[in-house]
Amino acid sequence: MITPELIEAERPYLLRYALAQLRDRQAADEVVQETLLAALESRESFAGKSTPRTWLTSILRFKLIDALRRQSREVAVESFEDTLDDSDIDALFDASGHWRQAIREWSGPEQELVAKQFWEVFERCSQVMPRRTAMAFVMREVIGMEIADICNNLGITATNCSVLLYRARMSLRECLEIRWLGGGAT
Repeated sequence: MITPELIEAERPYLLRYALAQLRDRQAADEVVQETLLAALESRESFAGKSTPRTWLTSILRFKLIDALRRQSREVAVESFEDTLDDSDIDALFDASGHWRQAIREWSGPEQELVAKQFWEVFERCSQVMPRRTAMAFVMREVIGMEIADICNNLGITATNCSVLLYRARMSLRECLEIRWLGGGAT
């Protein structure tokens, strides 16, 4: 059986995860609080088929989807200025469309530590992206939402969504190359 203490012990991890998605401390706190409350109310349903962290993260993902939907309804359409120029992105590829420089492989025996460090770097990388670009990326790649749902939540077209996702991937790749794979601890 999962105890309230065990649930509460996962708060820091859940908060980091939510903060990486929402980029707003107050909203992240609120979503984590909702997650912990839902977990406490339904802890008898925890069957032990996964770790408590995995179970709590799945609850958090649903709460994040709800929060992102609320945010997209509350936030006015904002004009954002991307610092990426198409020529900057095109320079990353050769004539056949392949990466000019292959991504270095990740390795390490301490998988838990590596995962924690990765999410910290990912959080910092997502904070340098324009807000909508990061939101679209998180909805698609972290939460697993369909393109149509992302478009509906953000009030954008499928073409615009594809552009945002492309720019997010390029920005994330560059940031991870520098901050994660490059060994920098910035």
